[in-house]
Amino acid sequence: MMELMLVNLTEEAPQASWGKADVTFAGSSAFIHISASLPLLQIQKAARKLRSLGVNRIQLGGDLWDLDSQWAFAQGVVDPKMDYELHWCGDEQTQQTLTQRLTCANFARQLINETPENLSPVKLALTAAHWLQDLANDHISYRIVEGEALLAEQWVGIHAVGRGSERPPVLLELDYNPLGEDAPVSAALVGKGITFDSGGYSIKSSEGMLGMKCDMGGAATVTAALGLAIHQGLNKRVKLYLCCAENLISGHAYKLGDILTYKNGVTVEVVNTDAEGRLVLADGLQAASESGAPLIIDAATLTGAALMAVGKMYNAVFSPQPEVLELARTKASSVGERVWPLPLDPWHLEACPSAYADTANSRAVKGGGPGGASNAAAFLSRFVSPDAQWLHMDIASSFEDTAGPMWSAGATAHGVLTVAELIKD
Repeated sequence: MMELMLVNLTEEAPQASWGKADVTFAGSSAFIHISASLPLLQIQKAARKLRSLGVNRIQLGGDLWDLDSQWAFAQGVVDPKMDYELHWCGDEQTQQTLTQRLTCANFARQLINETPENLSPVKLALTAAHWLQDLANDHISYRIVEGEALLAEQWVGIHAVGRGSERPPVLLELDYNPLGEDAPVSAALVGKGITFDSGGYSIKSSEGMLGMKCDMGGAATVTAALGLAIHQGLNKRVKLYLCCAENLISGHAYKLGDILTYKNGVTVEVVNTDAEGRLVLADGLQAASESGAPLIIDAATLTGAALMAVGKMYNAVFSPQPEVLELARTKASSVGERVWPLPLDPWHLEACPSAYADTANSRAVKGGGPGGASNAAAFLSRFVSPDAQWLHMDIASSFEDTAGPMWSAGATAHGVLTVAELIKD
């Protein structure tokens, strides 16, 4: 077995013989040469370089490592095979915080990286519920609404999207309540849980479909975030809603031109079966609104438009309340994550008109047309209580199809820490 490599941070430039290298070696030690400009990005890239060289057993050491720098390093070390060993440094509290973060982020990563055949909608819901029960059994209760029972409770979006699969769609409603039976709900989390997205009759290309096991990334993110907050002593009642389905083609699948009538009376014409995430989230957001939660956060790998707008380094965020956007930016920055607000104005509600219903679920053009991410957010806003503060996170950037200089292939779990901080506030 390879011995542990001691990895140190240094603010000194490498010796001339190393050229402009940002990682140098001396025996069984490595040195990451950081500068004042973007040191956390440098550290994450250096970790990726070490892993590419086959270094998989690492001990961090020296006086310059703090919580943020160790976390940045860990993001470069992790990969889907989980074939690494990483030892923290620093005081006990720092190491405990890092271990809690990595445990929860890796739960999300492993769930997202799972094969779609092994992760049905029911299994996704049960895996999330059982993991949270293991963390806080006495404070967790849950129910699963499955298959035709969704229609009995008027959760028409989840049912429509999932009815093309032989494996039934489900809504998971989970209650974390450490305060007692009648405690008010402080926050509600909603996650898109599309365990595989073929696009339905608006079918994706093979290239576009290959990574669609990640389309339940929103569900994994909010579950892991709740778990992390519980690890860190969350003493508020929080509800979790996961909207789980497979979007497949069959004789039972929903079709273009179908009209869905939601529980709140809003009618929606389906003009793109590949814009399914917003259809299932509409149910989850209504359920969250019914809980009376003053704060509602949803997370979803929702639109390619968000990825095109903010790139790979940010999650796009939307809210009709500027103070919620500012809070999201502050909380993300405090844990080394990045969010960027995109527009959400009243006129976005009219961007997807229908001659047959109150709205269409998209526009019948590739990618949903101009402003696609904002149009999707506006669609969701129809299903959120006006009394709640609401944050929509489009985390389309949180999965890498191939390894790059910052991340390995697969799920990044970028967003877990931000949501955990928001519900603790």
